[in-house]
Amino acid sequence: MHHIHLRDLEVSRIGLGAMGMSQGYTGAGTDEAESIRTVHRALELGVTFIDTAEIYGPYTNEELLGRALKGHRDQVVLATKFGLVSHGGDGPGTLDSSPANIRTAVEGSLQRLGTDHIDLYYQHRVDPNVPIEDMAAAVGELIAAGKVRAFGLSEAGPETIRRANAVTPVTAVQSEYSLFTRDPEARVLPTLRELGIGFVPFSPLGRGFLTGAIRSTDGFAEDDFRRDNPRFTGENFQHNLRLADEVKAVADEVGATPAQVAIAWLLAQGDDIAPIPGTKRVSRLEENTAADAVRLTPAQLDRLTSLPPAAGATHTEAQLKMLER
Repeated sequence: MHHIHLRDLEVSRIGLGAMGMSQGYTGAGTDEAESIRTVHRALELGVTFIDTAEIYGPYTNEELLGRALKGHRDQVVLATKFGLVSHGGDGPGTLDSSPANIRTAVEGSLQRLGTDHIDLYYQHRVDPNVPIEDMAAAVGELIAAGKVRAFGLSEAGPETIRRANAVTPVTAVQSEYSLFTRDPEARVLPTLRELGIGFVPFSPLGRGFLTGAIRSTDGFAEDDFRRDNPRFTGENFQHNLRLADEVKAVADEVGATPAQVAIAWLLAQGDDIAPIPGTKRVSRLEENTAADAVRLTPAQLDRLTSLPPAAGATHTEAQLKMLER
């Protein structure tokens, strides 16, 4: 496994997103033993970058990783997030990046993760009610106290990134980015490269669409969030199936899987990018991490880059309101 630097933080080229082990997707939270095996196998394969958040569950995903990483903490760069749980207010799902809430949140995450420090601490979504400078200063205090090593932002726009970085250096920004979601290319990526900030794409497989394995939503559980996602409904779904088929065609040429080609395309976009494909299964983890060895030709990269945009918004209307792009 190759390594890169997100600013001055060294991570494996491909990380592991842990959310789906506990929530969001069909089967989440039903097989803790397999999830823990997946984390351990990731470490064996050289994955050093693992991503979670207090809102995942809520709390249960951090607790799961705390159990999985017992005795292995020094092998990983551990990232988690604050700001979508209001500890003194309305609870989970409420934006709250007030300094007091951040101080409460970090103590809970440290306890659940079974560690004395968080390597990369992200603001999960920008809170319009808290000046970004106040939030960044609060994380800076946690860094000075040794509870946090590095500061990150998730789904933040260029102006927010600049303002936060002026107070406390931002190590990485996490946003959705894949062959299906190209939004960061226009404004966010140029800003990050100007400032020397790393980029962490989540949902690099288009929430499973780019694997080519999803041909219908009939098998989704009632609590699978993709049931309400615009890209998985009606005519949008049919259009996006055709895009997934194009990815598979390139994969057939390369002798790889569609998931591996989608990740390899992301890796080819720069040496400051570390995607975090999520899975709860060892077999998928092994498939995803093998993308590090896939090499696409310039013609294949151009063909993928030239794919038309996916149909449908990336989130529901309520979720879109929390994004800066």
